Amino acid sequence: MTSTNEIHAVIEEQAAAIRAGDADAVVARYAPEIVAFTLAPPLAHDAAEMRDPDNLRGWFAGFDGPVDYEVHDLRATVGGELAFAHSLNRMSALPAGHDEPFTLWFRSTVCLRRHDGRWLIAHQHQSTPFHMDGTFAAALDLEP
Repeated sequence: MTSTNEIHAVIEEQAAAIRAGDADAVVARYAPEIVAFTLAPPLAHDAAEMRDPDNLRGWFAGFDGPVDYEVHDLRATVGGELAFAHSLNRMSALPAGHDEPFTLWFRSTVCLRRHDGRWLIAHQHQSTPFHMDGTFAAALDLEP
């Protein structure tokens, strides 16, 4: 398997673990020093927060049923022990206590490094664009 294929496999394993609601599997691919800029506040999440599966279990518990999660247009570049990947991702779920699910497309960039022979996620950045028309509202209706 080429390094690029290995990176694709890590990202797809993460997506499968999210769909399965498997918090332990999600955090298993995080590097000890991971820093993440996710869709949810605060502006940055440190390694202790990201590597704690109970935090992710709490997030999963905020939904009635599974979270559907897909990775689209994944591109990866590998250089030695470092790699980065970017994609457009789709998440859909039913928030607890709501009648209607939501679907959200967002951008994702992931930086990985090889650690003891395994690719681990060292940095994750997710974002949604916003309207620059003075409203500054998140552009949650965009689709690729």
